[in-house]
Amino acid sequence: MTADVLDLDDLESAEDFLRYFGVPYNAQVVQVNRLHILKRFHDYLAQNCGPEPTRDEYRQWLTRAHADFVTSDARTEKVFEVFRRQAGIANIPLSALRRARE
Repeated sequence: MTADVLDLDDLESAEDFLRYFGVPYNAQVVQVNRLHILKRFHDYLAQNCGPEPTRDEYRQWLTRAHADFVTSDARTEKVFEVFRRQAGIANIPLSALRRARE
């Protein structure tokens, strides 16, 4: 592991992550959407990177996660399950469908 990865353990807030990776940010957007930004960041990393993302990948996906909420809002982006359920969007595991048929 690199020193950069070890330092991630010390980051506690969205602002910490944004500053650490040198991502310019709108403080008002972060104040309102910090958990949504971090969740979206996590999702982008999981979908687009290997097990050990590079610093550039971290920065790229954090920048994009922040930008998503500059031009949109939490209800529209539906990062968390509660917003997807309110919109009628549900993820049902295939195994649950098999059990229902039995």
